[in-house]
Amino acid sequence: MKKILFVSIFGLFVSGVFAQHQNVLISTSNVPEEPTIYINPKNTDQIVAGANIKNYYYSHDGGYTWNGGIMASSFGVFGDPCIIVDTLGDFYFFHLSSTPGGSFIDRMVCQKTTDIGVTWSNGTAFGLNGTKAQDKEWAVVDRTNNNIYVTWTQFDQYGSSNPNHKSIIRFSKSTDGGMTWSEAVKINEVDGDCIDDDNTVEGAVPAVGPNGEIYVAWAGPEGIVFDRSLDEGETWLDEDIFVTDFPGGWAYSIPGIMRCNGLPITVCDLSGGSNHGTIYINWSDQGNGTNDTDVWLVKSTDGGDTWSNPIRVNDDPPGKQQFFTWLAVDQVTGYLWFVWYDRRNYDDDNTDVYMAVSIDGGDTFINFKVSESPFLPYSGIFFGDYTNISVHNNIIRPIWTRLHSGQLSILTAIVDPDAVITAVEEELVQIPFAELEPNYPNPFIQSTYISFKLLQTGTVTLEIFDMYGKKVATLINNELRNAGKYIEHFDANNYRLSSGVYYFSLTGEKLNLKRKMMLVN
Repeated sequence: MKKILFVSIFGLFVSGVFAQHQNVLISTSNVPEEPTIYINPKNTDQIVAGANIKNYYYSHDGGYTWNGGIMASSFGVFGDPCIIVDTLGDFYFFHLSSTPGGSFIDRMVCQKTTDIGVTWSNGTAFGLNGTKAQDKEWAVVDRTNNNIYVTWTQFDQYGSSNPNHKSIIRFSKSTDGGMTWSEAVKINEVDGDCIDDDNTVEGAVPAVGPNGEIYVAWAGPEGIVFDRSLDEGETWLDEDIFVTDFPGGWAYSIPGIMRCNGLPITVCDLSGGSNHGTIYINWSDQGNGTNDTDVWLVKSTDGGDTWSNPIRVNDDPPGKQQFFTWLAVDQVTGYLWFVWYDRRNYDDDNTDVYMAVSIDGGDTFINFKVSESPFLPYSGIFFGDYTNISVHNNIIRPIWTRLHSGQLSILTAIVDPDAVITAVEEELVQIPFAELEPNYPNPFIQSTYISFKLLQTGTVTLEIFDMYGKKVATLINNELRNAGKYIEHFDANNYRLSSGVYYFSLTGEKLNLKRKMMLVN
């Protein structure tokens, strides 16, 4: 990629099909659906995936080839798979339970692998609360301290229409690699019903902020609402923050799909770029009609206090179906990558898989088809409740279910980011603003010099981030600088930094540049 910034034209949408992105069949065995995937940021060749109900998969070559097996646990394995990886490179498989002698999905289960998916522990359980159902979990790792955070929905009685039965959002954490879990706590203010429909509170996907904040949003009777914790989950806001309405509700119908939802996905940018700390929420709804399901995004730049107006991510003309969206942020580039099912090219239920990328913090989007051929699902076979995607440093691996001629399968794609990003760069107004040079010396023992050249006068910020996206130093803070060359001295001793990889980032109204440096002490 070029080490130069281009000013984008706001409102630009680039649509169409780029060169094919290689599709890889992961499995057709054991009726797989509802997939999850995660790339190890420390080694992007290591990828682990899962699918309903008990399927796990692993790749040691970046997703080109896969092996797998059937998950087993004394707590039972009963769906809603979620894969994450910690800072040590250990992967975790979260799922619902079917414990012998227990009640229906009465606890959450976390199983762990220390050999990149080959073998798995029996697992640990958490969230047990009598006979109440624990459902729809998702997890995230705080990469600054290796804490694991999980949020999910508790039903007093799953599927009940009794108005006295409620659904709530619960939270638990592990600080010891999934060995033990904190007592689960309720974090929502307004409860939902237990029908597993629009007025049930669901879709709690946690994200970690730049200073260890825990962010989570969900859907329910008030639309999409948001909560946060600033102390590793010990306390939460007294009141849920309203984000946006959910027109038509989060549960809706799509022809050929047994059931469908548009539940929200929450992520936070930790890349150290110009959108560092921005929180994004992605969902789909039928606000434009039952025949026109769309993918949406909102964002917050103030920790979730206020939210932007929704912006439509899919760029096709009105009247087609886009559903089962998921979003991931590349914590190196800051780019947003989306995946969803799309019927823009057909007048029937034939379905493609589309993706989108935003390189400017969700202001504009590039849509592109990632599946090699369409498929035709039908509602007699359960298709799962979500897709998924994992990205790191321009390695992009979506995962989706394909249902065609009665055969379920799970696929990923070797997405070519250069083909996508180059296409949009060619459409941008190319106004060079700055050049960022390598620091010298690099590696360095105590101090180093960072130089950059401004080709135009502008306001700039120069900051240092660790490899996990946490800011450790500010050298220039929103200062107006004239065109010319500048050299800044960085003394690591002033910040008590340990050896490792760091990034220096030059940002401003018209630029977002970053380079890697190595500290050895």
